[in-house]
This record gives sequence, C-alpha cells and structure tokens, in this order.
Amino acid sequence: MPELPEVEVLARHLAPLLTGRRVHEVTVFRPRVIRPHPVEEFRRRVRGARFAGLRRRGKYLVFALHRGGTRGEQLLIGHLGMSGRLYLLPPAAPLPRHCAVLVDLGRHRLVFEDPRYFGRLMFTDGALARLGPEPLESKFTPAGLAGALRGSRRAIKVRLLDQRVVAGLGNIYASEALFRARLSPRRPAGSLRPAEVRRLHRAIRAVLREAIRFGSTVPLDWAGTAGGDGLFYYGRAAGAPDYYQERLAVYGRAGRPCRRCGAEIRRLVQAGRSTFYCPRCQSD
Repeated sequence: MPELPEVEVLARHLAPLLTGRRVHEVTVFRPRVIRPHPVEEFRRRVRGARFAGLRRRGKYLVFALHRGGTRGEQLLIGHLGMSGRLYLLPPAAPLPRHCAVLVDLGRHRLVFEDPRYFGRLMFTDGALARLGPEPLESKFTPAGLAGALRGSRRAIKVRLLDQRVVAGLGNIYASEALFRARLSPRRPAGSLRPAEVRRLHRAIRAVLREAIRFGSTVPLDWAGTAGGDGLFYYGRAAGAPDYYQERLAVYGRAGRPCRRCGAEIRRLVQAGRSTFYCPRCQSD
C-alpha cells in the first residue's frame, strides 16, 4: 500500500498538471470506488469544477475543487488503496483495463486505475479529522509522540501504524524507522524511555524525508507503461530499472545480512502485517 512518501511524490507531480484545469465530464466505471456517493451526485459535483489545488494529508490526496458562482471550495479526498494509480492520459490513448474513474480535462484525461478497487474518491473528510500529526511538520514533536505512546502495552511497531499517532506512516517506513532508531519492534510502546522516543522521532522524520527526496529525483513511470509498478517505492522492486537503488535497510530483506552488523534479518508477523528487523541491532 502506498505510504506517505509515495503519496507525497504523487501529489507534487500532479499538482502543477491539474491546477487550473476544468472538468468537462466524469465517467464512473466502478461505483464502489466513489461510495457512499451515488454516481449521478458524484458526477454533478465534479463536472464543471476547476482544480484549485492538490495536497497530501497522511496517505490521502486532497483535491480542492472550485465551481464558478459559488463561494469557497469543496474537497475531493482520494485514497489509492492497495493498488491504485492516478495519472494523465492523452484523449486518444486506450483506457487501462481497471480504470475505475475517468475525468475528462479536454487535452488530457485523469485516470484513476485500481485493479483491486480498494481505493476511494469521496467528498467526506471524516477520515482526515481522525488523523494524527503530520510527521514532517512542527506539530509532530518528541513530547507529543511520547504522549501518544505513554501507557500503551501494544508493540511499538503496531502502535506506530495507528494513524492517530502518526499520519501517513505505514508498514514499510515503520520498520525502517525502528531499525534506524535501534528499537525492537516488539517493545511495548509505553516502555520507551524519553531518549528512545527522541531517537525514534528523529528516525521517522529522517526515513520519510530521505524517501521523498529519492522519489523526487528519479524518472517515474506513472502510468506503468514500462510493464512494472507505476508508483515510486523506496526499495528496489523486482525488475525495476537500474536507477531504483536498493535503499531499504530491513523491510523485505528477511534472511539477508544486516548492513550494519551482518546478522541475519528476521521477519515476524504483528497484527497481521510483516515486520522486518535485525535481532542484534534491535534487541529487546
């Protein structure tokens, strides 16, 4: 599932391409993607509006839409789910097999493609209201993180996946941050000492910033026309081009040596998700 860095890079890519563009028409091929909105209501609210901006909040894309003759903007919230993509296509290009929503912008068409159809486009912002602080903004502080972890008996890795604690942090980058902070993913969240919380806070910010920086400087195949995954990921996917350097320290590297100490990276399952760690660098 795309996490904060992937969504941030996508938002930065699409924002200048969409801002100011007017929606001529909307076609919904998979109504489940726009639930709870009926198709005609969704089309009515989007058709004729202009994109006034695009930003990221947590793992969500927040599109600002403005309609002439009305005050203010309405927010269209997008979530890529597990396999969603958003990209522009020329009018004559064939539509992908799993196109869920098509937005006609005149000279281009905005395609929301999602093979698993877990992604969403919706006007309700209730999900945003429940999110915790943005980890790269000033409101995310060591003191605030300590408060969110205090008293929790849940494993620190599991606790970090709660979007009320840190918005946008997911399975991949939680594992990477814990490795960088030299903390066992099995430690109870409430057991971290102040110095350890500060170390974790720095590690979360450093890992996310590095991932965004890397993703912003490589050529991205947004539409997946090269045959692989069109989204940027921090690690090197199988068959990815040479410019996708291997950057992940532990995630997906079970059985391989730790780059820091040489011990074998291990995998365990926590709350139904895979966790990767170094048993020597991250001892309990």
